[in-house]
Amino acid sequence: MSNELPLIPWPAYVRATGGKALVPWPYPARSSSQVNPVAVVKLDFDALESDNHRHWWTLVHELLEPVGVAVLDAKSPDDGLPLRLRLAGESLRPGGVPEVDWEADESYELTVTSQEIVVSAPAQVGLLHGLRTLRQLVTPKGAIPCVTIKDTPRFAWRGLSLDLARHWFGPKTIWQVIDLAGHYKLRQLHLHLTDDQGWRLEIPSRTALAEISGRTQMNGSVPKGERGYLTMAEFGELQEYAAARFIEIIPEIDVPGHTNAATHACPELTPDGLGTPAYGGVEVGISRLWFDAPATEPWLRDVLGDVVTATRGRYVHIGGDEALPLDATEYVKLVNLAYDIVRQAGKRTVAWQEAVAADIGPEALLQYWDPRVKVAPFAAAATAGAQFIMSPASHAYLDMKYHAGYPLGQDWMNPIEVHDAYEWEPTALGVPPGAIAGVEACIFTEFIATGDEAFSMLLPRLPAIAEVAWTPPERRKWSEFHNRLAPHARLWNAEDYPWHASPQVAWLP
Repeated sequence: MSNELPLIPWPAYVRATGGKALVPWPYPARSSSQVNPVAVVKLDFDALESDNHRHWWTLVHELLEPVGVAVLDAKSPDDGLPLRLRLAGESLRPGGVPEVDWEADESYELTVTSQEIVVSAPAQVGLLHGLRTLRQLVTPKGAIPCVTIKDTPRFAWRGLSLDLARHWFGPKTIWQVIDLAGHYKLRQLHLHLTDDQGWRLEIPSRTALAEISGRTQMNGSVPKGERGYLTMAEFGELQEYAAARFIEIIPEIDVPGHTNAATHACPELTPDGLGTPAYGGVEVGISRLWFDAPATEPWLRDVLGDVVTATRGRYVHIGGDEALPLDATEYVKLVNLAYDIVRQAGKRTVAWQEAVAADIGPEALLQYWDPRVKVAPFAAAATAGAQFIMSPASHAYLDMKYHAGYPLGQDWMNPIEVHDAYEWEPTALGVPPGAIAGVEACIFTEFIATGDEAFSMLLPRLPAIAEVAWTPPERRKWSEFHNRLAPHARLWNAEDYPWHASPQVAWLP
């Protein structure tokens, strides 16, 4: 049955055609320090521009070799199942699925027969999605079910927000997060770079921010030997790595609240000119900027200007949440100022849902996170043209505990098991469906101290959010999803991702 294939997110069209494709790896096992191939494919990418061949060779290797599939060049004399990559759009319209936009850049077709594997797409991002789907089909013995898959996403914005401010993890962990997000066809990685506890990005015009507040985090200082922030060069390298995998990095500089790391490093931001003490606690609503302070506007222009200049993508996130010490008038002035700086510099703005009170334009995106508030302002903003990213804390905050008593995570919202991360509908939260740009999972790190702990909170829940973002509700079923999820533990193990063995899934031995 096609619905037994371990595909996440579930595609628009799946037809199992019977049989399996397999060319076994003919050579002795490698050393124990390497993944031993069990099958082999021969990559044919002549249909792509020659200057892209090295790039695609890298992507195919990094996807297939961890699951036991060796990749050879099509011209190799050794035997192998042909794997052909084709840029073509005409054949991507299957009968019986009229609602799918088969001309969208992210659409793809994957056809596996006993003779060859063909991935076709109208754009390169679709080719990579098809390869990611192929990776999930590989069995432990290297066989691939013969199948035809035609697919395209429901929402364009399918993201993950990673908090680096509360605990610092370092570039290596961020690279691993990029890979994991890509495996489930996410397109946005939102980096929460500043908060009360720390500042994680070098700002050339305000070097004290990273030099002083890069050293601080929850409960004290970053680990010994760690710098505690990304240099501009590292930020550029991360964006380049992500872009090569069709993932856009969105930096967040959180203002006008969550700013203690800023006022600790830049005392001129406070009315008395005295820096605030470093903060390593968990309370929110303890910090602020002052609109009338002479240093505020120049500081915002310098910081946001540097961030805009360094950002290769389309968006900069300005925060805007939980600015509790500010009255409504001053809050609006500060958010408007930050929004105008980013807009005038040529980027689109993203802000948390509280910014609905400000005078931001329809090109900005608002991020819905707190389902406890009244939704009337969001509906009014949608009528005026606003678009929303849906990140309800009751389903999409993956820093929430799996269950009461779980040793990691927070409990100010309900516990979130895999079922809770899966069984929700973005259009049923009060925001008009036409105003929803997409879905984003979030992981905040007040009670998550290491990269390994972060991955154990992301997995197995992140694949659930990814399917909510990609697959329309009529094609999503929990009874099928938890069975499709079980084989993915093998993929996580292959790349050394820690994960939580939720009792809601019958994990394979």
